[in-house]
Amino acid sequence: MEPALASAYLWLKAAHIIGVIAWMAGLFYLPRLFVYHAAAETGSPLSNVFKIMERRLYVIILWPAMIASWLTGAALISISWDSGIKDSGWALVKLGAVLLMSGLHLRLGQHMRQFQADRNRQSSRYFRLMNEVPTILMIVIVVMAVTKPF
Repeated sequence: MEPALASAYLWLKAAHIIGVIAWMAGLFYLPRLFVYHAAAETGSPLSNVFKIMERRLYVIILWPAMIASWLTGAALISISWDSGIKDSGWALVKLGAVLLMSGLHLRLGQHMRQFQADRNRQSSRYFRLMNEVPTILMIVIVVMAVTKPF
């Protein structure tokens, strides 16, 4: 890899890690807000505060972080494509987990819109369980990216 490309690769990797950290923070926090929101009385001042917090988190942090993660990840893949990533099983498993993470992101958006409309039908227990999903996916993604087992 040429020095200029190697430097760009490192800057892209740093931007990717920053984007992923912000995305994961939001994916951990939003279901936790839903846990408390599900227990709040519909239409109460507390419920209205949760609506504001959830919307800001989803729109201002989660969406930009996910987009940054995808764009920088795609750029990293394109730079390293010929170095063997195209034949790596670990990369496919990681990509599958990232797709599931993106699906979770969209599902949380659906839940947020239900809360916004005072139409939530899920219990706080459901959101406690949903809060574990990003952790499981993160473990798969990190293990694949770091150990490259196959």
